[in-house]
Amino acid sequence: MKALIFDFDGLLMDTETTLLESWRHAWRRHGLELDPAGFFADHGGDMTAHHHELLAAAVGPSYDQAASQAARTAYRNELHRTLNLAPGVEGWWARAEELGLRLAVASSSPESWVRGHLDRVGVLESIEVTACGDEVAAHKPDPAVYHLALTRLGVAPSEAIAFEDTPHGVAAAQAAGLFCVAVPNPYLAAGRFPHADLLLPSATAMPLDEILRKSGRDDEAGM
Repeated sequence: MKALIFDFDGLLMDTETTLLESWRHAWRRHGLELDPAGFFADHGGDMTAHHHELLAAAVGPSYDQAASQAARTAYRNELHRTLNLAPGVEGWWARAEELGLRLAVASSSPESWVRGHLDRVGVLESIEVTACGDEVAAHKPDPAVYHLALTRLGVAPSEAIAFEDTPHGVAAAQAAGLFCVAVPNPYLAAGRFPHADLLLPSATAMPLDEILRKSGRDDEAGM
């Protein structure tokens, strides 16, 4: 066991909530309410254009997409000012350091987004490798970003564990040959993760040592 590879959005930081709230804000600027049903995609791609199409259809010809996007982004940036790592993550990372395990992030989001947030909260230097959506040809559930992370780490899939918050993220990690721990984000029911190797309600629910034992890779981590 040599490395832990984490998804970013919804797993390390709850940017899923800030995304939803920013679009609710955009709709409310027009006196409308966003229906959250179907808001989150079942893949790792960017849904911005789709959300603008839905809002434009609801508002009508007066809809100004550029102005709406600017206002929404400003609102979301304000929400991000106080957004930190999900509870429990730093505990996992501290134990990983004690065990000599390397840390990586594999995300469908752009590199600037991932590294920018990690830098903002002062933990970027803890992450040895990032592999991001704008560096590969396909988004999760395609395993490309995990293959890239493994290549940059120089480790085999059997030497790493992945952590994900969505079913398509779990599928991507497992397609790359990784044992995958699922920690569902607030908008996904646990029942949607039947294929996860280990399912946790939060990062505070189980210490890293126990996760390693359940993965069967604790001996290789020097435990």
